[in-house]
Amino acid sequence: VQLQASGGGLVQAGGSLRLSCAASGLTFSRYHMGWFRQAPGKEREFVSGINWSGGYTTYADSVKGRFTISRDNAKNMVYLQMNSLKPEDTAAYYCAADRRTYSSSPAYDYWGQGTQVTVSS
Repeated sequence: VQLQASGGGLVQAGGSLRLSCAASGLTFSRYHMGWFRQAPGKEREFVSGINWSGGYTTYADSVKGRFTISRDNAKNMVYLQMNSLKPEDTAAYYCAADRRTYSSSPAYDYWGQGTQVTVSS
Protein backbone atom coordinates (compact mmCIF):
# COMPACT_ATOMS: atom_id res chain seq x y z
CA VAL A 1 0.00 0.00 0.00
CA GLN A 2 1.24 3.46 -0.90
CA LEU A 3 -0.23 6.82 -0.01
CA GLN A 4 1.55 9.66 -1.80
CA ALA A 5 0.75 13.14 -0.53
CA SER A 6 1.60 16.21 -2.57
CA GLY A 7 0.67 19.84 -3.02
CA GLY A 8 2.41 21.40 -0.07
CA GLY A 9 4.41 24.57 -0.31
CA LEU A 10 5.00 28.06 0.95
CA VAL A 11 2.04 30.42 1.01
CA GLN A 12 1.24 33.75 2.62
CA ALA A 13 -1.32 34.01 5.37
CA GLY A 14 -4.79 34.20 3.88
CA GLY A 15 -3.78 32.14 0.88
CA SER A 16 -4.88 28.72 -0.29
CA LEU A 17 -3.38 25.35 -1.08
CA ARG A 18 -4.83 22.08 -2.27
CA LEU A 19 -3.25 18.89 -1.00
CA SER A 20 -3.66 15.64 -2.88
CA CYS A 21 -3.11 12.06 -1.80
CA ALA A 22 -2.80 9.29 -4.35
CA ALA A 23 -3.53 5.79 -3.06
CA SER A 24 -2.37 2.52 -4.57
CA GLY A 25 -2.19 -1.10 -3.52
CA LEU A 26 -5.57 -1.12 -1.80
CA THR A 27 -9.24 -1.16 -2.76
CA PHE A 28 -9.56 2.55 -2.23
CA SER A 29 -13.35 2.72 -2.19
CA ARG A 30 -13.41 0.41 0.85
CA TYR A 31 -11.25 2.72 2.93
CA HIS A 32 -12.05 5.76 4.98
CA MET A 33 -9.43 8.48 4.66
CA GLY A 34 -7.98 11.06 6.98
CA TRP A 35 -5.60 14.00 6.98
CA PHE A 36 -3.34 14.67 9.94
CA ARG A 37 -0.62 17.23 10.53
CA GLN A 38 2.43 17.58 12.71
CA ALA A 39 4.26 20.78 13.49
CA PRO A 40 7.84 20.79 14.79
CA GLY A 41 7.93 19.92 18.47
CA LYS A 42 4.24 19.04 18.57
CA GLU A 43 2.24 15.85 18.46
CA ARG A 44 0.51 14.72 15.31
CA GLU A 45 -3.05 16.05 15.24
CA PHE A 46 -6.18 15.20 13.31
CA VAL A 47 -7.25 17.63 10.61
CA SER A 48 -10.10 16.00 8.70
CA GLY A 49 -11.66 12.67 7.79
CA ILE A 50 -13.96 11.36 5.08
CA ASN A 51 -15.86 8.11 4.88
CA TRP A 52 -15.48 5.60 2.07
CA SER A 53 -18.22 7.08 -0.09
CA GLY A 54 -17.48 10.73 0.56
CA GLY A 55 -20.88 11.19 2.10
CA TYR A 56 -19.64 11.96 5.59
CA THR A 57 -16.84 14.25 6.66
CA THR A 58 -15.42 15.52 9.92
CA TYR A 59 -13.05 18.34 10.80
CA ALA A 60 -10.96 19.57 13.67
CA ASP A 61 -12.42 22.72 15.20
CA SER A 62 -9.27 24.62 14.25
CA VAL A 63 -9.88 24.15 10.52
CA LYS A 64 -13.66 23.97 10.32
CA GLY A 65 -14.99 26.43 7.77
CA ARG A 66 -11.59 26.88 6.13
CA PHE A 67 -10.62 23.38 4.97
CA THR A 68 -12.62 20.98 2.81
CA ILE A 69 -11.89 17.29 2.36
CA SER A 70 -13.07 15.39 -0.70
CA ARG A 71 -12.31 12.20 -2.57
CA ASP A 72 -12.54 10.73 -6.04
CA ASN A 73 -12.88 6.96 -5.84
CA ALA A 74 -12.52 6.60 -9.61
CA LYS A 75 -9.05 8.14 -9.38
CA ASN A 76 -8.04 6.73 -5.97
CA MET A 77 -7.48 10.26 -4.73
CA VAL A 78 -8.30 12.24 -1.62
CA TYR A 79 -7.93 16.01 -1.42
CA LEU A 80 -7.69 18.71 1.20
CA GLN A 81 -8.60 22.20 0.04
CA MET A 82 -7.13 24.69 2.50
CA ASN A 83 -8.33 28.29 2.40
CA SER A 84 -7.67 31.28 4.63
CA LEU A 85 -4.43 29.73 5.77
CA LYS A 86 -2.87 30.90 9.01
CA PRO A 87 0.73 30.66 10.24
CA GLU A 88 -0.45 28.12 12.82
CA ASP A 89 -1.42 25.79 9.96
CA THR A 90 2.29 25.33 9.24
CA ALA A 91 3.07 21.63 9.54
CA ALA A 92 3.81 18.45 7.67
CA TYR A 93 0.50 17.05 6.43
CA TYR A 94 -0.11 13.31 6.19
CA CYS A 95 -2.87 11.29 4.60
CA ALA A 96 -3.99 8.02 6.12
CA ALA A 97 -6.33 5.15 5.27
CA ASP A 98 -8.41 2.90 7.50
CA ARG A 99 -11.11 0.26 7.01
CA ARG A 100 -12.98 1.09 10.22
CA THR A 101 -12.95 4.79 10.91
CA TYR A 102 -12.47 8.32 9.59
CA SER A 103 -12.34 9.76 13.06
CA SER A 104 -9.68 11.70 14.90
CA SER A 105 -8.13 8.54 16.32
CA PRO A 106 -4.60 8.15 14.95
CA ALA A 107 -4.98 4.34 14.71
CA TYR A 108 -5.24 4.29 10.93
CA ASP A 109 -4.06 1.24 9.01
CA TYR A 110 -1.83 3.00 6.50
CA TRP A 111 0.05 6.29 6.40
CA GLY A 112 1.68 8.28 3.66
CA GLN A 113 4.75 10.44 3.83
CA GLY A 114 4.20 14.06 4.73
CA THR A 115 3.96 17.09 2.52
CA GLN A 116 5.16 20.33 4.07
CA VAL A 117 2.89 23.34 4.31
CA THR A 118 4.46 26.60 5.43
CA VAL A 119 2.32 29.68 5.96
CA SER A 120 4.17 32.96 6.32
CA SER A 121 2.73 35.91 8.22
